[in-house]
Amino acid sequence: MLQALRNALVLPELRNRILFTVFILAVYRLISHIPVPGVNVEVLRTIQSSVQNGSAGGLGNLVGLLSLLSGGAVANFSVLSMGVYPYVTAQLILQLLIPIIPRLEEMAKEGESGRRKINRLTYLATVPMAMLNAIGQVSIFEQIGSRATSGLGRVLPSWGLVPAENILPTLVTIITMTAGTMFAIWLGELITEQGIGQGLSIIIFGGIVSRLPFNLISLSQSGTSGLSTVATLLSFTLILVGMVVGIVIIQEGERRIPVQYGRRVRGRRMMGGSGTHIPLKVNSTGMIPLIFAQAMLVFPAVIAGFFVNSTDATVQNFANGVVRLFTGSRSGGNVSVEEIIYALLYFAMVVGFTYFYTDVVMQQQNLPENLQKQGGFIPGIRPGKTTEVFVTRIMRRLTLVGALFLGILAILPYIIDTLATINGLQFLAPLGGNSQLISGAGLLIVVGVVLDTMRQLEAQLMMRRYEGFIR
Repeated sequence: MLQALRNALVLPELRNRILFTVFILAVYRLISHIPVPGVNVEVLRTIQSSVQNGSAGGLGNLVGLLSLLSGGAVANFSVLSMGVYPYVTAQLILQLLIPIIPRLEEMAKEGESGRRKINRLTYLATVPMAMLNAIGQVSIFEQIGSRATSGLGRVLPSWGLVPAENILPTLVTIITMTAGTMFAIWLGELITEQGIGQGLSIIIFGGIVSRLPFNLISLSQSGTSGLSTVATLLSFTLILVGMVVGIVIIQEGERRIPVQYGRRVRGRRMMGGSGTHIPLKVNSTGMIPLIFAQAMLVFPAVIAGFFVNSTDATVQNFANGVVRLFTGSRSGGNVSVEEIIYALLYFAMVVGFTYFYTDVVMQQQNLPENLQKQGGFIPGIRPGKTTEVFVTRIMRRLTLVGALFLGILAILPYIIDTLATINGLQFLAPLGGNSQLISGAGLLIVVGVVLDTMRQLEAQLMMRRYEGFIR
């Protein structure tokens, strides 16, 4: 592998692509430290402390998710604080709408020109999505800041439509954050075209990796004694390695269905007659179910957060109960009922979203129809409806394994938290609960990007007759 990396750096074209990717990542990380105009730095630091110690509740969970997808730019309330998340959201929405809207389905079947049209619609949908996300993100920070400062400070003092002189600063903030998202998307497209790997994934990957040293420093300072700190770091390393190994096995695991193509005569040539296979992935959804499930679970807490300061005692108590239920954190030293319910809901929603998204992707691929058009068939299975039933049955069995793995990966911090509390293993406490140190979505992104980038380097080396990573 080291020799393959050396060969990649020796080749001028590959070396330039790698250096260009590193340069774009450095530009993104530099700009991610530029705050939105008008931010109150003192209140922002109070909000950061509130999110880190878990007192922000369910809103802190959402900030943690957004921080993951923006590469930590959310914590600085940067102009790139939304990252590429609005584009990813718009892309997922359009992908889910393709089977529903006939016109989009026709575009998807038009080949390369249809994909360009769908990409153009995705870019157009990203702008209003980014503006809505900007409003929502500022509202979340305003709520956390109001709670952390007891209503004495605001993260954006000039935010709002009242009084009238706040309208222009509010519009400037929305436009700035939207422009930052489009700039991040442009940087990602540059990496895809002139660098190595998928640009948007590389940007998210760079943000996650850049936070690792700070997480390790925070983890090393969490122990009450030197022995406790060593035990925490050792446990973190073992759990992280185990998760990475499990993710690689599940991500690379596939069921190969044999396919045979019949012989066809075209002019004077005999075509077909060869055999191949269809690779069905154990986890074909990646980290999307984790993001969907966490966003859906945090949504009730976000809505209830608007009513926690209500003058009506009944409304206030109900809102506080909803916030406690959907925070996934505990109020005392023991495992709370709310934490158990949150973990079970999280697990169930991840499994459900995995099945739902897998079915959507399978319908869009339409494997049985495409096989029949190309003259292919699965040995022993009739073409058409029988093939569809056969492929669907196998895919759902594989999805069960992938869904259960994603579910366990999602609630692993809560499992660690419960073990630390029940067995008195206090050195595991910093790794559990709402801690972002062990994040299933983050690890899935990191492992997926590394594997995809290695495949691209492997293909480039093989094209030039160099020995690749795999012997």
